[in-house]
Amino acid sequence: MATYYLACDLGAESGRLMLGALDGGRITLEELHRFPNVPVKVNGSLHWNMDALFAELVTGLRKAAARKLPICSLSTDSWGVDYILYDAHGKMMSPVWHYRDARTARGVENVKARVDWPTIYSETGIQFMALNTIYQLAAEPPERLAQAKQLLLIGDAFNFHCCGVARNDESLASTTQLYNPRTKSWSQKLLSALGLREDLFAPVVPSGTKLGRLKPELAAEVGLPPIEVIASCSHDTGAAVAAVPASGEDWAYLSSGTWSLMGVESPHPIINDQGRDLNFTNEIGFGGSIRLLKNIIGLWLIQECRRDWARAGKEYDYAELGELAAESPPFVSLINPADPRLVSPEDMPAKMAAICRETGQPVPATPGAFVRCALESLALFYRVTLRQLERLIGKNLERLHIVGGGSRNDLLNQFTANALQIPVLAGPSECTALGNVLVQSIALGHLPSLTAAREVVRNSFEVKTVMPQETAEWDRAFERFERLVKPGELLR
Repeated sequence: MATYYLACDLGAESGRLMLGALDGGRITLEELHRFPNVPVKVNGSLHWNMDALFAELVTGLRKAAARKLPICSLSTDSWGVDYILYDAHGKMMSPVWHYRDARTARGVENVKARVDWPTIYSETGIQFMALNTIYQLAAEPPERLAQAKQLLLIGDAFNFHCCGVARNDESLASTTQLYNPRTKSWSQKLLSALGLREDLFAPVVPSGTKLGRLKPELAAEVGLPPIEVIASCSHDTGAAVAAVPASGEDWAYLSSGTWSLMGVESPHPIINDQGRDLNFTNEIGFGGSIRLLKNIIGLWLIQECRRDWARAGKEYDYAELGELAAESPPFVSLINPADPRLVSPEDMPAKMAAICRETGQPVPATPGAFVRCALESLALFYRVTLRQLERLIGKNLERLHIVGGGSRNDLLNQFTANALQIPVLAGPSECTALGNVLVQSIALGHLPSLTAAREVVRNSFEVKTVMPQETAEWDRAFERFERLVKPGELLR
């Protein structure tokens, strides 16, 4: 008999409520409700529309109730770093800032004035990104922080909305750059240096913690019984990695979507000068494992180009852009995906064109050329990152598992295999929702372990193996690419 679970999977572009069914050692997923996640721009500032997102969750839960299935539990996962502040009455304080808002630059300067970068990294093992929670909080008006009673990260705020129990799951807490993965607690040193109250931060719990039952008023509103609400892996990457269909050792993963998150699983944090200089991050995964990884700009490059072309009246779907890229000449222009200009929204083709001009390369002349430039550059940056990972862990990696929506991009998968010169195993594409559901099943005792959960994934989904091709051409392209990347981003 099947057991059923609900996974609310929140992404930076859209959210979904997914129904997971575990039956006979196999798992299936069904999308019950999909909704857009559109940031709100107010007086030049970028916010999340949380009221709309909460309302969409309620709509999804009604659809779930209408199925009349014996659903066991519910959990939400989301992107990292962003947060909601609550006042003394438990009311959400507006605005809820978007991590791409320009205010983070002010936060970086405020933090630099109080604590040095080596101290921050030694406390947290988290790579520098101006969008990290530590810098966002440093950009907050002091009076707003003084009014705040509690801080919850986005996925954990949804769990709180559902059951009334306020906890931050450690997978999401570890993205803040305020959490110490060695002590498994908020960093006293950083909180003190930045004048942040420890009681502002809701307590941290391990991934797979049962929080409580669905609130009676919410259950009555949507028509569900008081099912369990679980903090699975509240961070979407933590959930995705939990569902990577890997076995054995010597493998790396790439969670491919708006962001590309490339790394390995480690039993302990790897926090040293080399990791700091190479900007690697130590985030926490299921079972207290460490996700040693690098956050890399991903398909955001193409998403933003597509939006820019649509504003100009030229609509392309992703399949069409892939075909145009495949037909475009190879290695005409390359860019460094780590260029900070590429993080902010809007005018992406203009930004890429400017980088090409600055580096003496032809400016892409067509949408296909822009997309090919982005995909080739990403694949070559993955090669840089793989070499760095191998140096940090002291061994060679023999295969790469690509999961997430980007695993459906056949052209990028082939480029990645070509650049890395190791086999790429692509799929499944829904690993975030899968991991969310599987951790719920472990928390409820329906699966015994993460190893068993990954076996379920292997039994349930086809994984496509992509072998390297054209290695000599990619070696020559990598020599060009190395000259575009800052020396600190390479290991010689």
